[in-house]
Amino acid sequence: MKVMHIETGRHLYGGARQVLYLLRGLKEHGVDSVLVCPEGSAIESAAGDVARVCALPWGGDLDLAGVPRVRRLIRSESPDIVHLHSRRGADTLGALAAIATRTRVVLSRRVDNPESAVALALKYRLYDHVITISEAIARVLSEQGVTQDRLTCVPSAVDMTEWATPATRSELCAEFSLLESQKLVGMAAQFIPRKGHDTLIDALRRLVDPLPEVHVLLFGKGPQQEVVQKRVESEGLAQHVTFAGYRDDLPRWLGALDLVGHPARREGLGVALLQAAAAGVAIVAADAGGIPEIVRPGETGWLVPPDRAEDLAEAILEALAHPDLREARATAAREHVRKRFSIDAMTRGNLAIYQRLLGVQGQ
Repeated sequence: MKVMHIETGRHLYGGARQVLYLLRGLKEHGVDSVLVCPEGSAIESAAGDVARVCALPWGGDLDLAGVPRVRRLIRSESPDIVHLHSRRGADTLGALAAIATRTRVVLSRRVDNPESAVALALKYRLYDHVITISEAIARVLSEQGVTQDRLTCVPSAVDMTEWATPATRSELCAEFSLLESQKLVGMAAQFIPRKGHDTLIDALRRLVDPLPEVHVLLFGKGPQQEVVQKRVESEGLAQHVTFAGYRDDLPRWLGALDLVGHPARREGLGVALLQAAAAGVAIVAADAGGIPEIVRPGETGWLVPPDRAEDLAEAILEALAHPDLREARATAAREHVRKRFSIDAMTRGNLAIYQRLLGVQGQ
């Protein structure tokens, strides 16, 4: 079996990293993979040992010249399946190129926001099957009219081994100029509105009086970072916040925190929460999108309503006040993620869909 994957993200963030995991898993199952990606993207260099990489100029959703470029590649490579992994044109332009060659098309959908009526009427007719990374996304599409026989949930995965050996607390504090006596709450997310950084800052304002030793580390970058920084400074919270930036070595630091907070307003699943669970750190998160599929309140973490800073602050206070409870829920979360969100399970789930579309015997 030969599968062409189209991933147009430029950075090795959540979606692109999932593609890399899938390519590695498919190679172990003897699947021949071809990766189409933008020139200079992070996955171009990362995937060379698990797929044949074809890097192309890519200008995004309106790059109509991308259709003939991809069409020529499909005709040259003759894949059995074209698997579209991202937006930025991959979900539409890639589909049009595949249909022109009469090749089966699969889409992975990673976000939980509803589609427009136009997209549902036109774009979703292009796909032979849609894979969602959470049951929440599948429900959204089903409620909008995508039929159940064209939808399958295959959850995203985390490589447990990457997160198994975190730094010590003293190493973390030395790296980020912190005190070991501080209560450390981390958040790992792009600085975009739906991630809820503003809710976390609202919660922090409520925390500093009852818990003056609280400190928040914000990992990541994005278009809203300057806005968040200015707000932190204007509200006198700078001594309680560290902007840690995007870190390739995040697996080293996440597990050394007391807690991970994730107050997202919308979230397809929450790969950062899979990572936190794999790292053995307790989680307080918002009840949005696919997050409850990872964070089960009272069992694998704390869950609060989105946009409710007072509830977020209360849950963080409770978690930080009870280290034994944090440890118990973190242990339960790690076991839950190990069982349900493995790379092997994700690979087999995708492979089963390919085999079903092609009418071939499963392995």
